[in-house]
Amino acid sequence: MSELAERLAATDARIADAARAAGRDPAELTRIVVTKFHPASLVRELAGLGVRDVGESRHQEAGPKAAELADLDLVWHFVGQLQSKKARQVRDYAHVIHSLDRASVVDALAAVPGSAGPLVDGFLQVDLSGEPGRGGVAPADVAQLAERILHGGGVRLVGVMAVAPLGEEPRPAFARLREVSERLQTLAPDARAISAGMSGDYAEAILEGATHLRIGTAITGKRPDRG
Repeated sequence: MSELAERLAATDARIADAARAAGRDPAELTRIVVTKFHPASLVRELAGLGVRDVGESRHQEAGPKAAELADLDLVWHFVGQLQSKKARQVRDYAHVIHSLDRASVVDALAAVPGSAGPLVDGFLQVDLSGEPGRGGVAPADVAQLAERILHGGGVRLVGVMAVAPLGEEPRPAFARLREVSERLQTLAPDARAISAGMSGDYAEAILEGATHLRIGTAITGKRPDRG
């Protein structure tokens, strides 16, 4: 078994243990392998190990990878900050966007009048830190942005996403995200998904209802030197 296969199997086992500890079925969790800075060959190896959900955070890297690997049956998740001017290009290959955090991005993804293009699944990104410059919309502004998504067309709102703030215990932060999720469901009953938890804190995220885990280095290993 390769080192990659060993890391994948070990991580999946820990995810399953964390789910059972939380009284949840591991099968209800979507594990996304984040492969930013890694070559397309690693993604192809992951696909050979049964990975279907792949995450990328930089359009200039994700687009060429998705094109090179178009022969594989992958679900591409865009998990990084999204520029409104790149939004339509990202939706050309991404099946799911985890970083809807401002009106300009939502408007860029809105349905073009008269078009019948496929919807892209979207998570509304929530800022749990309150620090200037961090990605995400403030919890108090979630409803307003959600309404814009719901009425803009082009995006199927599936839930909320967040990153645990640095220097804070992750579980209380994820508990706040769960509360935001519950409030969002009063506007969008089908938006029940929660994208939360990375390599270092996915167990805490699972305890607070995460459905989508964005895991990179625990599976892929150290990122290559970017030169």
